[in-house]
Amino acid sequence: MAAKRRKHSEDFKRDAVALTYKSDKSLSEIAEDLGINRSVLARWRREFDELGNKAFPGNGLRKLSPLEEENLRLKRELADVKEERDILKKAVHIFLRWSCPSLVGTTRLGFQADAFNFT
Repeated sequence: MAAKRRKHSEDFKRDAVALTYKSDKSLSEIAEDLGINRSVLARWRREFDELGNKAFPGNGLRKLSPLEEENLRLKRELADVKEERDILKKAVHIFLRWSCPSLVGTTRLGFQADAFNFT
């Protein structure tokens, strides 16, 4: 039976990493004292070195700067607007097909889109 996965708080991880820099003990000794695997402590240290204060966000979510949050919000909004635009384009084509059957042609949309400058 597999052991239950333990969760460690952000403070615990930061303290453990700080201990690796301040202590004269090896990484393996510190990990053993803390009751964690050496590879886990090494990964925490590597994450802290790479990300600094953004390391250990918890629950798989990165801490974003205000600029990154705004950028992410704008990307989501742009995707929504593009989807709405595409839906409206399709609706226009459907309505034109039913209201103007004489325009039905050989295009993929079922009518001559060039007559109305649709692209």
